[in-house]
Amino acid sequence: MKVNLTERVSFQSRHNSPSATEISDMLHAVGVSSLDELIDQTVPGPIRLTSPLKLAPVKNEYEYLLDLRKTAGRNKIYKSFMGQGYYGTIVPAVIKRNILENPGWYTAYTPYQAEIAQGRLEALINFQTMVIDLTGMEIANASLLDEGTAAAEAATMLHSTRKREKKEANVFVADERIFPQTLAVLKTRLTSLGIGLRVENIDETDLTDSSIYGILFQYPDNDGAVIDRSELVASAKENSIGVAVASDLLSLCLLTPPGEWGADVVVGTAQRFGVPMGFGGPHAAFFATKEDFKRAIPGRIIGVSKDTEGNVAYRMALQTREQHIKRERATSNICTSQVLLAVMSSMYAVYHGPAGLKAIANRVHGLANTTAASLKTLGLENVNTHYFDTLKIKMSDAQRQSLKKVSDQNELNFRYFEDGHVGISFDETHMPQDAQLVVDTFAEALGESSSAISIEVEIDIPGALSRSSVFLDHDVFKVFHSEHELLRYMKRLENKDLSLVHSMISLGSCTMKLNATTEMIPVTWPEFGGLHPFTPKDQTEGYRQLISELTCWLKEITGFADISFQPNSGAQGEYAGLMAIKEYHEANGDLDRNVALIPSSAHGTNPASAVMAGMKVVIVKCDDLGNIDIADLKAKAEQYSETLSSLMVTYPSTHGVFEEGIKEICQIIHDNGGQVYMDGANMNAQVGLTSPAMIGADVCHLNLHKTFCIPHGGGGPGMGPIGVAEHLVPFLPGNGTISVSSAPLSSASILPISHAYIAMMGAEGLTEATKIAILNANYIAKRLSAHYPVLYSNHNGRNAHELIIDCRDFKRFGIEVEDIAKRLMDYGYHAPTVSFPVAGTLMIEPTESESKHELDRFCDVMIAIRSEIEQIKEGTADADDNVLNNAPHTYRVVMGDHWSHRYSREQAAFPMEYLKTQKFWPSVSRIDSAFGDRNLVCSCLPVEAFAEPETV
Repeated sequence: MKVNLTERVSFQSRHNSPSATEISDMLHAVGVSSLDELIDQTVPGPIRLTSPLKLAPVKNEYEYLLDLRKTAGRNKIYKSFMGQGYYGTIVPAVIKRNILENPGWYTAYTPYQAEIAQGRLEALINFQTMVIDLTGMEIANASLLDEGTAAAEAATMLHSTRKREKKEANVFVADERIFPQTLAVLKTRLTSLGIGLRVENIDETDLTDSSIYGILFQYPDNDGAVIDRSELVASAKENSIGVAVASDLLSLCLLTPPGEWGADVVVGTAQRFGVPMGFGGPHAAFFATKEDFKRAIPGRIIGVSKDTEGNVAYRMALQTREQHIKRERATSNICTSQVLLAVMSSMYAVYHGPAGLKAIANRVHGLANTTAASLKTLGLENVNTHYFDTLKIKMSDAQRQSLKKVSDQNELNFRYFEDGHVGISFDETHMPQDAQLVVDTFAEALGESSSAISIEVEIDIPGALSRSSVFLDHDVFKVFHSEHELLRYMKRLENKDLSLVHSMISLGSCTMKLNATTEMIPVTWPEFGGLHPFTPKDQTEGYRQLISELTCWLKEITGFADISFQPNSGAQGEYAGLMAIKEYHEANGDLDRNVALIPSSAHGTNPASAVMAGMKVVIVKCDDLGNIDIADLKAKAEQYSETLSSLMVTYPSTHGVFEEGIKEICQIIHDNGGQVYMDGANMNAQVGLTSPAMIGADVCHLNLHKTFCIPHGGGGPGMGPIGVAEHLVPFLPGNGTISVSSAPLSSASILPISHAYIAMMGAEGLTEATKIAILNANYIAKRLSAHYPVLYSNHNGRNAHELIIDCRDFKRFGIEVEDIAKRLMDYGYHAPTVSFPVAGTLMIEPTESESKHELDRFCDVMIAIRSEIEQIKEGTADADDNVLNNAPHTYRVVMGDHWSHRYSREQAAFPMEYLKTQKFWPSVSRIDSAFGDRNLVCSCLPVEAFAEPETV
């Protein structure tokens, strides 16, 4: 027997789930003889690529990790004292292993279906409570993308909620001592909205100026100084000026919280609460404000409600406000959240509790104190009178040059200010020996000898700045301090959530595919997780190599000239792409081009992003087949030809069809002076078969958390890099004046996931994945078409990678699409996308990672539910008391002593045989959403609230 030693099991066969036999069976079912025949019937010939993708030779999993270890080894991990909003942190191992590295947490979807997401929602309530307590505010959201984004959201919220006497005010004043990266994001965001931004010494601002509607300052500030600004806040309030404060959560364990001064908004990042620096991200920003602003707060708020049993239940409160109600009037995006990282930070606070956090803060402050004292003996002055963790040391140019040389030898990174000073920021990872090394390094640079630092240090925060109020007083922050208790608590929460570890999550437009373990492993390597985002380039050659390779591959896949990785969500990618278009038009002297044409079927993030970019939204009709109405598009493009900026188009369409007229659509826009922005949400149906550039787009964002395997993390992290044609390259973030995230490469530490996916799949594997995604969708359409109308298809009767089934007719029997979504939970499934893009429908996307066995199981469930609806129609099931309108059924309901329903317990809980051995129980019954909105509570309830409701 001969063995070919080059043969090995490919990663492609692990990712693309259907076997050759399954593929053959599905092809037969849909009526074609081969995958290529199906693709020919699905993807229009004029947009097909004429040659295969040219990517690097494919690697198997073992080879990839060996090679990536070498790449990672090119990054140098120095001790960072750079601060500026990014700090070393000790990730408790129990949190790292059981949340960050746990697919039960990172493969879950955004908790729109709250009954099967109670674990994440409880963790996010803990996060909100933590933020509320530490900032001294009344309400907080469930996280934002980063501190810069949060600050920009604060400025725009204060603008949209100006008091009557300030309705004409249009100037926002930012203190010159806020973090530079925050200022850069502020400039981009406010300029695009036509809001004036002044940067000055906030202590010298004339607050009686009627043009000012809001101010922002940092606390502690960019220099590290801690300043009592209670009088400034009071003066601003007297003049009806909104006050936003960017702050640091760890410092607020010791410092007076801004909420006690009367601040309107407090923002910042929770990164140093147990989330690695990761060369910039992902991290969970926080946004806390007053109850008065609850209807204007950006992002998502988790609220407390109740289920039909009367039990406490959590849900996303007010979550549809921006995209589904305001749409083109929106000023922020709901798709800007970092759930997985917020969960980690909340667990960090749960683990340490208030006493533990205060001890960490005292130790950090103490290290700064003892270092300042020792440097003073060397004749060096700290310019900060009061500080928390950061010293700003005066040095001459010669001293600085000497320090740089010695610090590099000792593998220490300090911050070098533009004014010639040197910054030293301490964090949780630093120990007394690190402080000693800092002092020794400065001494050597000065040619002096150093003495031992003191390890007994006085905490000398003045009374006016010293926190006296209690924080984290809820029981959840008091009882899980041993690892065993925390482990069990996290596991209890995990068990309440349905994720990809349980079953297929077939959400149309969201692409919930395999997040392979090999792809995920490098994320927690210190070479990727342990670097500060402003680390010198000569220490980050591994990152540069990885990003260079990923850039080349994505350019090949998209056909574009260049890629920017700065956007750290898909929604932010939309915004960045539109801003690049805007800058391009302005550079050409077309200052009036501000109209964005958007199809009526577009996701709500599209019009919201356009408004944020300062554009006027004009809606384009869709025809009865779900395609863009080309006649209406042409008419509106010509009507606005002098002011047309762009078209935002999703391809394949939001309705799951490759529109035949897409090239004509792009040409119409170009003929009228506009640019084509392609929403990359459906890129999973393009890779290897066509490309945005081939279709005619000028810019496209790529949801790396969809097509390229970064997990959804329960609602974040995401990443939305943009690719652009040659003429837009100068206007990419980082190349011109646009800055959309705090870190230069946003969430860099998750880029190894997409790098791994492309490297291990290769050109052939990626193309095959696209074909199988299309096959799986058409197979489901074929199986379900006899039971549910499939709304849209092309002239060959084919769908792209997703399909829409129509449930509107069931309203005649008293069944809403929401009832089907809730009943799916009883069968152990998350619902497909509900009522988007058409109300009363379900949009299904199976992805290439699901086997025929899983597709059949899902179809069997959908057919069984259709049979249950038929029983209601025929009168054999009660119209008002049936398994659908009472779903989901919890174990408490099914096992309770009292059962009054007109169907059996078995029919409620075990309608199919497999459920008797493979049951996922929803932890709460159907939640009363209206009650939660009427009675908004977004922080931890007292323990008594969880007592079982009394039965009558």
